[in-house]
Amino acid sequence: MLDRYDRFGYKKVLAGALVMMTAFIFIQFFSVSLSMLLVGEILCGLPWGVFQTLTTTYTAEVCPIHLRCYLTSYVNLCWVIGQLIASGVLRGTIGMNSKWSYKIPFAVQLIWPIPILIAVLLAPESPWWYVRKGRVEEAKRSVERLQSKGTTVNADETVAMMIHTDQVERKISEGTGHLHCFRGRVNLRRTEIACLTWICQTICGSSFMGNSTYFYEKAGLADSSAFDMTIAQFALGFTGTVLSWPLMARVGRRKIYVWGLFLLTVILFVTGCLGIPPKAASRSWGIGSLLLVYTFTYDITVGPVCYSLVAELPSSRLRQRTIVLARNAYNIVGVAYTNIIGLYSLNPTAWNWGAKSAFFWAGNCALCFVWAYFRLPEPKDRSYAELDMLFDQGVSVRKFATTYVNPYETERRSGQDSDSKGKVMSYVE
Repeated sequence: MLDRYDRFGYKKVLAGALVMMTAFIFIQFFSVSLSMLLVGEILCGLPWGVFQTLTTTYTAEVCPIHLRCYLTSYVNLCWVIGQLIASGVLRGTIGMNSKWSYKIPFAVQLIWPIPILIAVLLAPESPWWYVRKGRVEEAKRSVERLQSKGTTVNADETVAMMIHTDQVERKISEGTGHLHCFRGRVNLRRTEIACLTWICQTICGSSFMGNSTYFYEKAGLADSSAFDMTIAQFALGFTGTVLSWPLMARVGRRKIYVWGLFLLTVILFVTGCLGIPPKAASRSWGIGSLLLVYTFTYDITVGPVCYSLVAELPSSRLRQRTIVLARNAYNIVGVAYTNIIGLYSLNPTAWNWGAKSAFFWAGNCALCFVWAYFRLPEPKDRSYAELDMLFDQGVSVRKFATTYVNPYETERRSGQDSDSKGKVMSYVE
């Protein structure tokens, strides 16, 4: 699919993935056996992979700097909306004893592909993709379509900036293959940050949210109460994601992500402590309430900010491939580590840790906090050209947000003054 993106662009690949998704949902809906359902689920994984990666890259490339944090983190809101709708549908079918108890949830999925497909076909292609293909005039038209009426932004200047950034990145790294994401100090650092930022999102205890209904039941709540708590949980997640937008614009990404991990560690530790006493109704509701607090904290910090970071920090030429690698790292760790441990730790016929499993995830979350504190830079208010220069110069995490850079001044002075980089790059206390 990634090679198809390079060749055909975002719109055509996303449109094709939506058509495939529709066909594969029908396989699930008409399944008459577990094997047929499994085939449908596996096939759905193909377009799901496209949606998980191309959408994040596209949003990072079509919006201006001051809107990047909103649109990239909106991907997290889409996840929350989907989880909220799914929880509501499952809550509505909980009392059904017919085949429609599982067919209705699959049927509801058929509502979305067609309107989304229409929106994709009407949307402009990424101007960055046009620039990388050398189609400058089409890039200008795409920029003009992305602008609101009455704006004073000059499309020629915007595209010229994109061309300049692309040329600078070509000098740093000529190749655009997957292996180039690991070649050289600069690309390796950016790939490490993208991959671990997304891995931290899945090992910081988020499996509690994915298995929340099961967790509530094992904590002692009735089935109906467990589903009601799950709906409330994702409603809080929606609120938290929306509240994260002004917070990101004001505070930045790094602080929210790092200290969000710290808060999640504390919440998980307290949840684990509540799992020590014998079962009681008050204890069950206390654990459930803490999971609601965890969800709100996660969706105002780590959840949405992760998408902004992994979209902004890779280089423009390697962005899509870096995001694919990062998402694959997330999926592999999620399947082989988070999901297995999450299910076994809650299952009474397996490890049966119950709420005490929160101690394990608190330890994971603490490790993520330490890594993010020392390795995660701040991309707030930086153009992609400025980020390229900061990474190329090896600026430390501590100075990343306060170092002044002017890549265009560097370009003009190159070849004239061997100390030109020092003149356009300084640390501001």
